[in-house]
Amino acid sequence: MWEENVDSEQSTSEVGHKPDYSPVSWREYFDQMEDVAVGASDSRDVFRIYKAGSDGPLLVLLHGGGHSALSWAVFTTAIASRVTCRVLAMDLRGHGDTLVRQSDDFSTQTMSSDVANVIRACYGETPPPIVLIGHGVGGAIAVHTASNTLLPATVGLVAIDVVEGSAMDALHSIQNFLKGRPKSFKSMDHAIEWSVKSGQIRNLESARVSMVGQIKRCEAEEADTLEQPSPVTDMVVERNEEFYDQSYVNDKENAASETVYRWRIDLSKSEKYWDGWFRGTSNLFLSCNLPKLLLLAGIDRLDRDLTIGQMQGKFMMQVLPPCGHAVQEDKPEKVAEAVAAFLLRHKFAEARRETKKSEKENCNEN
Repeated sequence: MWEENVDSEQSTSEVGHKPDYSPVSWREYFDQMEDVAVGASDSRDVFRIYKAGSDGPLLVLLHGGGHSALSWAVFTTAIASRVTCRVLAMDLRGHGDTLVRQSDDFSTQTMSSDVANVIRACYGETPPPIVLIGHGVGGAIAVHTASNTLLPATVGLVAIDVVEGSAMDALHSIQNFLKGRPKSFKSMDHAIEWSVKSGQIRNLESARVSMVGQIKRCEAEEADTLEQPSPVTDMVVERNEEFYDQSYVNDKENAASETVYRWRIDLSKSEKYWDGWFRGTSNLFLSCNLPKLLLLAGIDRLDRDLTIGQMQGKFMMQVLPPCGHAVQEDKPEKVAEAVAAFLLRHKFAEARRETKKSEKENCNEN
């Protein structure tokens, strides 16, 4: 049953109330939102970013394919309560509310350059110490950004559920997954409900803020012909239950006069870049001369190179409690705990006073 995968969904159901699938604003989690222009004045690209905090190291958060910076919203609150830090989460090109001239150029070289350009536009040539943190594709971009020293102020690297071996093995199933999703939704609430019940995001709080960055409102007559999703065959959504309900989708007969919500990015069109995102990332990760942390949704993700590297103590690693691929959304508190421990161990950040107090109390109790 899908309810077993959704803690917040389950808790609301138990008390007899219908879960609230309405969207939540980014303002609940970030201090500010900005549109950052980079490039020449006559051909600028504009990247949407969200920021929080004003002291400590700068955590640059890079989301996975199809998601947006808002996938880090709940994590941002969780990490800020543990350590003193600054957060900058950005919509990658082609994603969220970022507007670029070549929105279909998803090469690692272009995307890692985007990250460096945005940080330079925000902080000049002397940014605070930077810790690159990326999930999925964003993790691969973080690895490439660090290994090419595009941001010399980088002091640490965190990759979340991105392993070359398992990623390469899963590439053949991505198109089936994309074909199995609804192509449109009747409302934002329906999209949030679908994301939770399908297991795409197993945390209702996170889904309510992050789905806003994945889909957008458009008038049906302005959209392409609304196709119904093909039958789900060989659908792989990590280890989640498959879920598909026709009631979430606008049918063609009624679509003409209705507002619909469509995915902001057609990920299927990025297929030619998929191999380049992940091939060689394990060795690049291992060769980065930085303190490193690898967070995984399951031990089965480890490939041979990373297994050897982990045995040699080349990086910290933690396997999180059962969750889907959207690790920082499914288990934001656990991810924040792991990242905070990494930052404190390497003295990149200082613990919040409340965190120090609770740690001291735990020591006294023991």
